[in-house]
This record gives sequence, C-alpha cells and structure tokens, in this order.
Amino acid sequence: MTENAHSRLSGIFLPVTTPFDEVTGDVAPVHLRENLRRYVEEPIDGIVLFGSTGEGATLDEDEKVRLTAFAREVVPAGIVLIAGASAESTRATIRQVKQAADEGAEYALVHAPWYFGPYLAPAALADHYRAVADASPIPVIVYHIPKYTKVTMDPGLVGEIVRHPNVAGLKDSSGDIKRFADYTESCPKGKRLFVGNGTLLYTALELGGAGGVLAIADIAPARCTDVVRAFRAGDARRAGELQEGLTVLHKEIVATFGATGVKVALDEMGWVGGAPRPPLRPLADKDRRQIIKVIREAGLVPAGPVPG
Repeated sequence: MTENAHSRLSGIFLPVTTPFDEVTGDVAPVHLRENLRRYVEEPIDGIVLFGSTGEGATLDEDEKVRLTAFAREVVPAGIVLIAGASAESTRATIRQVKQAADEGAEYALVHAPWYFGPYLAPAALADHYRAVADASPIPVIVYHIPKYTKVTMDPGLVGEIVRHPNVAGLKDSSGDIKRFADYTESCPKGKRLFVGNGTLLYTALELGGAGGVLAIADIAPARCTDVVRAFRAGDARRAGELQEGLTVLHKEIVATFGATGVKVALDEMGWVGGAPRPPLRPLADKDRRQIIKVIREAGLVPAGPVPG
C-alpha cells in the first residue's frame, strides 16, 4: 500500500447506534436508514457500524449482514463505510470480515478476542490479526478497547500488527493519551490512528492522529468536525474552546451512560434512539432527565423545562 492509500481515513467518523424494534426487539433497518439519511447531510467523513456504541457485541451475524447492506444503500461514496467485524475465533472473525465486504463495507473494524484474553500472548494476537488481514478483501482497522475486551495492546505489538499491508491503522479507545502518543511513535508513516474518546480529540490531533471515531459525534457531529477544521486551520484557541464543550458532553453522557445514554439523547433531539438490547436496560427516569438537562444546556435542543 502507498502512503496515501488510506487518505480518506481522516476526520470525524460516527460509530452509529443500532435501533431495535420496540415490540419484537429485532433490529430496525428502516430506523437505521432514517438516522443515516440525516447523518450523511452532516459534515462528517465516515460511518462506523457495530462498534461499542452500536451494541455490536449483541448482534447476530445475519443482522450485521442485513444492516450493512441497508447502510450501503444510504451512505454515499464520499463517506467511508466501516463495519465492526469481531468474534472470539480467528475463523469467525474472517467470516464476518468477508460478509461485511460482500455487503459494501470499505473497512473492517476488528477488536481483540476477549474470552481467552488472559491466555493470548502478544504473538497470538499478532497471529490473529495477521490471519484476518491476510484473508480480508478489505483493509482492517485494529480496535483497541481494553475497557470491554480487557486486552491491552502494547505499542510494540500495535506497531507490528499495523505494518501488515492490509491493516490501515488503529482506533484507540483506551482513554490513555500517553498510550496513544506511544502508538503514534510505533506505527509506520501512512497508517491512520483514530482516538475513540471524545475528551481527547484535540490532543490526539496534536499528536498526529487522523481524527476521531467518537460516540459524542452521534449527538454533535458538526461540533466534532469544527474541532478538526479549526485545528487544521491553525486556530488552536478555537479548537481548544470547542474541545472543552465536547469534553463536558462526553463525560456527562458517553462516559457515564454509554450507548444507552447516546440513544436517550438522540430521542430527545428527534432522531431514532430507542431502547438498548438486553441485557442492557433503559435508563432510570432520573438519568434520562440528567441527559436532557445536559444537551439543553449545550444548546443541542431548545431550552425548556426538563420533564419531571
């Protein structure tokens, strides 16, 4: 791959939520498309399906196939489409990556297997990613999210993995900016590094990151993009001010309530959020009121009394 092979992997990518039918609990492709049609009108660079915010771990393989096909019909060529494709075996991961490619995904986001994580030496993880990348028809992005997988990848291992020609880069959701800095040092030039924590977008850009795959961008896509634009224009003061607002939103909604909180915010903003898939549970009324208060104070919805 040339240095510019993945030049489209830059900017703000939305790890979109997955809507479910209120009655049956099945995936709701029509509602997903409704959200996507609105998102693609925003100043964004990519859509990510089946990440943590998309409750990807709760979805069946056939559901991912159907939803990827639905998304591909809506997401235009100018916006990159990435699909989460992770499983507990290398064999199943390869199958999911190929399915995503068949339905039009341009990249596959792959996190480390977690169940046998304590027994997976760095060499085993490297072999896993190498086998997936060898077999994948589309480039792979390593998804580092130790909060959920309990697998922490050292910079040397990440550097080894991303040297594979079919590995495009890394999404780091560790929340550890020193680790992100170490990743930027260990990864070859031309590989794309994204931060997954909304409080760290500006700092990640300063360190040479390509952008962010941010749950808070599901709620405030234009504001996230404005941070990137201000930074690239050399307006550090403006970028820093915008980052402060995103930091509050991330801490109050994403960090505190996860995907369920993002869905509550989307409902309040007139999008389709809906309930999470069990075993996740809807938020208590007091938590919903707190989220509504936060997004109203941020100006994301008109001010008004918070429901009691």
